Amino acid sequence: MQDAAPVGTPADPHVRLKKPDYDDHSEDSYPYREAVGSLMFAAIVTRPDIMFATNQISRYTSNNDQTHWNAVKRILKYLKGTINFGIEYRRNSEMLVVTGYSDSDFGNDLDTRRSMSGYVFLLSNGAVTWSSQIQKAVTLSTTEAEYVADSEATKEVTWIRQFLDDIGEPVQEPTNLKMDNQGALCLVKNPVFHKRTKHVDIKYHYIREKLEEGTISVSFVPSDLELADVFTKPTPRDHFHKLIFNLGMRKC
Repeated sequence: MQDAAPVGTPADPHVRLKKPDYDDHSEDSYPYREAVGSLMFAAIVTRPDIMFATNQISRYTSNNDQTHWNAVKRILKYLKGTINFGIEYRRNSEMLVVTGYSDSDFGNDLDTRRSMSGYVFLLSNGAVTWSSQIQKAVTLSTTEAEYVADSEATKEVTWIRQFLDDIGEPVQEPTNLKMDNQGALCLVKNPVFHKRTKHVDIKYHYIREKLEEGTISVSFVPSDLELADVFTKPTPRDHFHKLIFNLGMRKC
């Protein structure tokens, strides 16, 4: 891929991957698994900007076709143009302030109709932990999908705060988790068990408990400022670069 032309985003907004209609064994002609493994390492360790795209291609390691291989090559083309990118951390106060963003994309997966969850947490103006993964069960509405994503993000909040406490930097104030869905925000804050959400697995109400404890606080953020967007769906180039800049990604 040394001579490939760079592209502006790791995932094509106009392409949605799904299982091949038939097994033509064409995956044997290219190193799909090896490429996915290498990209996943980069996505987890230092490149949150390719996390969503890499998660997408990782679902098809045992059954893929030329469309999936083209998606792999697109990520490599994007990395070729951004090979010097890294996360910059800038301390701007004496206090450690952790801020989180949580988002979902309802019914994202064409094969299972499950939704996509994504979250990112920032410390010192840079991303320190992030995730992009398919939800474990089918949700019945956008609000429910967002609520599930928010609950998963809350688990990460608990771990981050415990980790900081273990290294002698305890966080006193609630960790703010930002979300762009008003329905999910109301559901988190309202302890009333709504009839339309009574089927939601009890484990996802973990976020309410942490809100009552004061471990987290929740707030609304406009969709165009929702940093977790890049972990749930492919976004247009200009919006994508605006979001990853706010994640702390810079040319080194």
